[in-house]
Amino acid sequence: MSAVRRELGAAVAGCALAGGLALSAGGQTWARVTVTRPAPLPPVGEALTGATVAPLVAACGLVLLAAAVAVLAVRGAGRAAVGALVVASGLVLGWSAVRSLVSGPGPGPLAPGETAAVDVAAGWPVLCLIAAVLAAAAGLLVVVRGRRWPGMGRRYERTPGAAAAAPARARTDEDRALDAWRALDRGDDPTDDPTDDPTDGSGDDDPATRAPGRSF
Repeated sequence: MSAVRRELGAAVAGCALAGGLALSAGGQTWARVTVTRPAPLPPVGEALTGATVAPLVAACGLVLLAAAVAVLAVRGAGRAAVGALVVASGLVLGWSAVRSLVSGPGPGPLAPGETAAVDVAAGWPVLCLIAAVLAAAAGLLVVVRGRRWPGMGRRYERTPGAAAAAPARARTDEDRALDAWRALDRGDDPTDDPTDDPTDGSGDDDPATRAPGRSF
């Protein structure tokens, strides 16, 4: 495999893997909120998924999966634009992950006398952060090197001079017989040779052209 195709494969795999990690992390529980209420009311808890805490994570995951196909389908400036979109998606993923790790989700509105405790599951935001780094690296690779990569269906394109004309097939007895039958169908004599010159060799037999004093 050439270096160009290895780069293309790495970029496509990076986009697809980053998108899969983002979607997987977005569907998991990122935080649990426990609200303590005044007695005799019991505390209540709620599990918050990544789609609730950071709604842009799932959207970025879908964009990255679509970009993995787009990198193969487009070329030139279009491919560079796809790479820029992948980088932007990676930045959004990283921002969402860091914000969740640093500040965590808000507990929402509380009634008088209620208190809330938020327990953040750091594993899933960290996984999202890994996806962000992977997406940014793949996007930069596409932007910098993508113009040199082949596109989908490149091998099916015919370049000028790529294919030489096929050599003529040698004529067989069967071909000559078919030509004779076709000549008969047209009303021609197949024994006539169109290359024969009816005047060839006849000059010596014409008395008008015979040299003086020449006899046979």
